[in-house]
Amino acid sequence: MLDVNFVRANIDSVREKLGQRGFPLATFERFSELDQRRREVVRRRDDLNATRNSESEAIGKLMKAGQKDAAESRRRAVREIGDQIAAASAELAEVETELNELMMVLPNLPHASVPIGEDETANQEVRRWGSPPAFSFEVRDHVDLGARLGILDLERATKIAGARFAILTGLGARLERALINFCIDLHTTRHGYREVLPPFIINRAALVGTGQLPKFEGDLFKLVDERNFYLAPTAEVPLTNIYAEEILDGARLPIKMTAYTPCFRSEAGSYGKDTRGLIRQHQFDKVELVKLTRPEESYAELDSLTRDAEAVLETLGLAYRTVVLSTGDMGFAAAKTYDIEVWIPSQNTYREISSCSNCEAFQARRAGIRFRREPKSKPEFVHTLNGSGVAIGRLWLAILENCQQADGSVVIPQALRPYMDGIERID
Repeated sequence: MLDVNFVRANIDSVREKLGQRGFPLATFERFSELDQRRREVVRRRDDLNATRNSESEAIGKLMKAGQKDAAESRRRAVREIGDQIAAASAELAEVETELNELMMVLPNLPHASVPIGEDETANQEVRRWGSPPAFSFEVRDHVDLGARLGILDLERATKIAGARFAILTGLGARLERALINFCIDLHTTRHGYREVLPPFIINRAALVGTGQLPKFEGDLFKLVDERNFYLAPTAEVPLTNIYAEEILDGARLPIKMTAYTPCFRSEAGSYGKDTRGLIRQHQFDKVELVKLTRPEESYAELDSLTRDAEAVLETLGLAYRTVVLSTGDMGFAAAKTYDIEVWIPSQNTYREISSCSNCEAFQARRAGIRFRREPKSKPEFVHTLNGSGVAIGRLWLAILENCQQADGSVVIPQALRPYMDGIERID
């Protein structure tokens, strides 16, 4: 959530930056209308309060002077003023409610270093690592490989749940579990994150805090329950909200957390995209990275978080590239985002496997996460960062496709073999 006072003081700059994000400016113009109306109502209410106070003082003097009839006449006028004040207060509450609802759907403002563009075509590559493998045989995709090896079953998953679900069996399930453990161990032992196992069911307030609600309700799975529970779309939500409505000791920052969770997304608006295989599923596993930092340190911490996610692919020997997203391609809460894209041989291209974002104070303001630099200093909002470390399903398919052999077997990367009890190959 943006700071409403900042928006008021920088209205032209905010309008320009929202336009760079493709946000409909007609919607934003409503802010100016509501804010002007709010000022007018506040001024009217304050004037009425001043008049009532002045009249009350005058009535007191009349009563002391024994002029009860005159005092009573003015009391009737004061009661009418009271009714007008009540009406103004009700109008103000209505305006502020609409203003707050509008602030809730305004996206974050892009950082000055973010490339300006309408969509992903304006994204800028910042680096590449590794070389895509060269094959002397016809490349199979992960669906064909998984079916041939008996480790991936999409058809039977449809009987249980429907489209965009998968069953992993045997060494396929073992590989998924190994990748989760590998990523968690890497981030906790090498990168200094604290492991957390959060709830997979979350409440509405948590989703509002990180920005999924109210704007993206259609992307979520909501439980049929009067308690407003949802299935977590990403561990970013529960991890960030651990510290909701708290004031942290600045000496503790940065706080670095990692968690494995299954993630649940309805994929609203993505019908027809990536319908084959594991690229876009309703349920998938992910290891998430979250940081809470001091504002002045957040962009250095973003670079560090991105490198931590890249280290997963480097350790497994998978080629990737990293791009900085343009203003038109960033997520709602992000001020700057790096996407890490792993090489997918069957598609002959790089595909996203991690998004690493600095949300600055946007989520912290919604969730009420603050810190004090000193014990008695004024609380400030932390900056929140998050990134996939990484999406396990996409990592699973990337290993199958990049490590496939001519006979249809898959060689397990060296770094992963200890997590597979020394198994070197799936065949």
